[in-house]
Amino acid sequence: MPRTVPSSWLSGSAHSTDGPEHQVVNPATDEVVATMRLATAADVDVAMAQARAAQPAWGGLTPAERSGVLAELARRIEGATDELVADEVAQTGKTTRLATEFDVPGAVDTTAFFAGAARLLEGKATAEYSADHTSSIRREPVGVVGTVTPWNYPLGMAIWKVMPALAAGCAVMLKPAEITPLTSLTLARLATEAGVPDGVFGVLTGTGPEVGAAIAGHRAADVVTFTGSTAVGRQVMAAAAARGTRVQLELGGKAPFVVFADADLDAAVHGAVAGALINSGQDCTAATRAIVAPSLHDDFVAGVAELMAAVRVGDPTDPDTDMGPVVSHRHRDKIAGMVDRAAAAGARIVAGGVVPDGPGAFYPPTLIDGVDEQSEIYRDEVFGPVLTVSTFDGEDDALRRANDTDYGLAASAWTRDVFLAQRASREIHAGCVWINDHIPIISEMPHGGFGASGFGKDMSAYSLEEYLSIKHVMSDITGVAAKEWHRAVFTLPDR
Repeated sequence: MPRTVPSSWLSGSAHSTDGPEHQVVNPATDEVVATMRLATAADVDVAMAQARAAQPAWGGLTPAERSGVLAELARRIEGATDELVADEVAQTGKTTRLATEFDVPGAVDTTAFFAGAARLLEGKATAEYSADHTSSIRREPVGVVGTVTPWNYPLGMAIWKVMPALAAGCAVMLKPAEITPLTSLTLARLATEAGVPDGVFGVLTGTGPEVGAAIAGHRAADVVTFTGSTAVGRQVMAAAAARGTRVQLELGGKAPFVVFADADLDAAVHGAVAGALINSGQDCTAATRAIVAPSLHDDFVAGVAELMAAVRVGDPTDPDTDMGPVVSHRHRDKIAGMVDRAAAAGARIVAGGVVPDGPGAFYPPTLIDGVDEQSEIYRDEVFGPVLTVSTFDGEDDALRRANDTDYGLAASAWTRDVFLAQRASREIHAGCVWINDHIPIISEMPHGGFGASGFGKDMSAYSLEEYLSIKHVMSDITGVAAKEWHRAVFTLPDR
């Protein structure tokens, strides 16, 4: 039987509203796992007022005090691993293995990292930059953060947005995707248990057009952050711009996977399959465009197809399953439509490409060869387990093709040549460039893109910049009433 869950977590407790009824569906079984009433725009006003009222006290704590709370939260997240894994798998269809080995440990590590980062606020040295004054830098919490997170990594993306904001001393109001709200609600409960004060971190479920839009344009929001599609990101930015609110966006991607002629072919094949299929391909940094040296093309295609055929697709709760479904039948139809149109346009489907029979939103690992550089499948984000292959004519052409996209989130280059690797890392226009690997992330390093992939950073100490205001304090050290610079404004009287 599906359980009933609250629509929100506000002021340290669960709440429900009179909003529309909503069902959370397991995409692997098509069964309802939870029912709830969605929050509404009216709830946003209440939640943001609570955040505004609670923020000054939280921001007024010492960095060490906030650090201690976040460290306790990291321990509680780790202690709730079984609950978080079960809900993450049920609402997204991702495998138990991925949730257990990647999602929850990553959430623990990132939270622990920001517990430490809370105590490391850096700035220019306090000094006399003019002869008559001492200058110092204050780094203060920006205030209230409204954040909207996607359905592909519900727990992970919530952690990426919430933890640096809390570390900086902000209050946060989070709207998760309404189809995957369960772990975000649990995270808010764990935060309260860890000592985050009432009102400082709240969760509102609801639709993007109603609750998400209300948060993005709310008068109480000092920063709005969003992870999701480029199209919706532009809507968020427009809503925030109406009030001049700061925005941080992590949007779509179309990551190139460039395999040069001297690459380790086995490593590239394994990297391509892992990079393309992680989270059923529903990853904005996933390998999507393999751009391969002609001399390696045939062997690369054969190797990837063979390895994809060995990937076990099925019940995500089975520890032997490699890949579960995509998040919904609607999303699967979008993926299948793009693949079908590519085949109709002359591309060759080497592996997969056929919607399987039976329940669940499953789609097989799919490899497409011979795609045109201007085709939809090459240029637009599929967000599924689909990898295209094309070739290049020399190093210059390979790097041109890598950059021939509106996106710029992630990329990888595969080569044994250290000089070529350095050139690729310089010339590929993306926020992250991996060399001889694709996908790994670490809490200490930033994540964010260029162009249609957004701006600003998640992860690392760099992300704290999104949630801090920099204040210059300039103090006179002379005690002189009539200062020399006053001459530029009025004539100093004789004394």
